[in-house]
Amino acid sequence: MRGAKSAKWVASAIVVALAATACGGNDSSNDGGKGEVDPNGVFRLTNSEPQGNLQPANSRDTASGQVIKGLFSQLVDYKKDGSAELVYVNAESVETEDNRTWTVKLKKGWKFHDGEEVTSKSFVDAWNWAANIDNNQQNSYWFADIKGYEDVHPSKGKPKAKEMSGLKVVDDHTFTIELTEPVTYFNYKLAYSAWSPLPSKFYDDPKAYGDKPVGNGPYKFVSWERKKKITLERYDEYQGPDKAENGGVELVVYNTLEAQYQAVASEKADVITQIPPRDLPKYRQDFGDRAIDAPMAGVQSIVPVFYGDQWKLGDEKNAKLRQGLSMAIDRKTITDKVLNGSRVPATGFVGPNVLGFQEGVLGEVAEYNPEKAKKTIEDAGGVPGNKVHIQYNADGGHKEWVEAVCNNIRQNTGVECIPDAKVDFQTDLNTRDAKKVKSMYRGGWVLDYPVNVNFMRELYETGADSNTGFFSSKKVDELFKKGDSAADLDGTVKAYQDAEKELVKEMPAIPLWYYSTQAAHSKKVNNVEFDLANFLLMHKVKVVK
Repeated sequence: MRGAKSAKWVASAIVVALAATACGGNDSSNDGGKGEVDPNGVFRLTNSEPQGNLQPANSRDTASGQVIKGLFSQLVDYKKDGSAELVYVNAESVETEDNRTWTVKLKKGWKFHDGEEVTSKSFVDAWNWAANIDNNQQNSYWFADIKGYEDVHPSKGKPKAKEMSGLKVVDDHTFTIELTEPVTYFNYKLAYSAWSPLPSKFYDDPKAYGDKPVGNGPYKFVSWERKKKITLERYDEYQGPDKAENGGVELVVYNTLEAQYQAVASEKADVITQIPPRDLPKYRQDFGDRAIDAPMAGVQSIVPVFYGDQWKLGDEKNAKLRQGLSMAIDRKTITDKVLNGSRVPATGFVGPNVLGFQEGVLGEVAEYNPEKAKKTIEDAGGVPGNKVHIQYNADGGHKEWVEAVCNNIRQNTGVECIPDAKVDFQTDLNTRDAKKVKSMYRGGWVLDYPVNVNFMRELYETGADSNTGFFSSKKVDELFKKGDSAADLDGTVKAYQDAEKELVKEMPAIPLWYYSTQAAHSKKVNNVEFDLANFLLMHKVKVVK
């Protein structure tokens, strides 16, 4: 998921907008307010403005993702301890004998916030609508494994059908999913928000619904004051395991990460999910035992765009240029000095804390070597135009490290590097989606499900929705397909590890460092915890009277 703290580039799936950082410390904070807990208390979470509306299949940024996680519950989820163990939520079971046909049984008694029962049709209709090309959903690609997807989402022309043939309703609480090919990890994918069920009223006016969504999650929607705040309140009839321990949450929009920090430090807001670089040296002193350091599964990268004149697909020398730029970047010094020791230099394309993570796959390409960087670029014929731009969102705490990376590139290779700031994450994402990035952009990705596949297929497979660099490689696609058709999950993970080694040769991105969560909260709340995608577990937050 691309993240708005960074998702995802996200994301997720979701993309990441703000600076994601952290080092040792508390995984969560049970400290803060010391008084009696108010079960109906409302807290304020700092956030940025969602990119678009709040349709689950049309949201890929983490600002939207945080809201949607409160409004919707999925069939499954995964444990937050890095074990990748699946947990059933709205599903009673998700089973298969051949990894191709999956049978889903729903828990009974679940209802949407408007009182409508959540049934098999709620899921099947939502997925068919989201996959249909006429509905222009950003996450439609997530349904590509299902038989009949090409009939509703053809590469050219109009859809031949309105429904995917692979989806069948058996009864109100049972449905089947037939895939085009076996996929060993398909049940893991169902944890992502694009698979949310939708109530029947959605289809009356999808656009209006996106502005005032009705979900099946622990919170229900109250209001959205554009560029100010989104208000959610506890849904008392919720049947899931993650019932809210508070009365609601206001997700308040701030223009910069620094403004978020000041709001929480001054007790005007209650939780900030990422600490801005300038405050890293002092946030532990400012917040004491209310400062949080927690593990995360995410990676920050620089992503070239392959639709311009600079970066070429299938060109070995052109890929060498990106390898040379990578070797010019002093990751350790930047993470130690600019980011105050809060991140770990990346050695691969896959974030930590997921199945299939492998250390050191980038090899010398991730090692700081100014001499070799310059020679590699010269031997490959030089960067076209001898200039690169790195686009980033100015509201996310990225300015300092982007400038440091550009200084490295400029000083060590002679290639001019220009930071290209966009006013906010929404503008940054819109520029990417419009294919108007000049050269490269700051990409951040956090897990949607805890398997290495999620850090590669969603970003680098030809035509993937989150592949906004428009990378394409026949060999990489073949390795992905090999992994998807493996006999078991272990085989899938191994095949994708091989695919990651091929990515090093082709360099669809330049991984920089791994994220971890660095956050803080006010004295008004306690029991503040995060998942591996840096989403606040809003339902766990306790408000003190």
